[in-house]
Amino acid sequence: MEERRRSKRTDLKSKLLVKRLDSSEQEEVGVDVKNVSKTGIGFYCDEILDMGAVYEAYLTIWTKEVIHAFIEIVRIEKVVDTYEYGGLFIGMPEMDLQRIDVYNVVNDADSYIDQ
Repeated sequence: MEERRRSKRTDLKSKLLVKRLDSSEQEEVGVDVKNVSKTGIGFYCDEILDMGAVYEAYLTIWTKEVIHAFIEIVRIEKVVDTYEYGGLFIGMPEMDLQRIDVYNVVNDADSYIDQ
């Protein structure tokens, strides 16, 4: 498959709580983050989320800070007993995007040093 991502993605050990914006329901769904970049996020979730829907999210990053973001679901794939999702960040402040970018640079440097 051809790689179409505009930004490098890095694994991130974190949790994400999402709730749908265009619904009156306030159900929060926990997910496991697979990877993250300045433009988007990959994650696993046992619940079925809707393609094209926008969800409000609270992403806990490596510094234990919480980033408030909005994520549009752009990819869904069934994987064994869960679902793998791809989402784009929508309207995330530049400061938070830079935090993710800094993490990617530091992670790359650590990988290079370990070789």
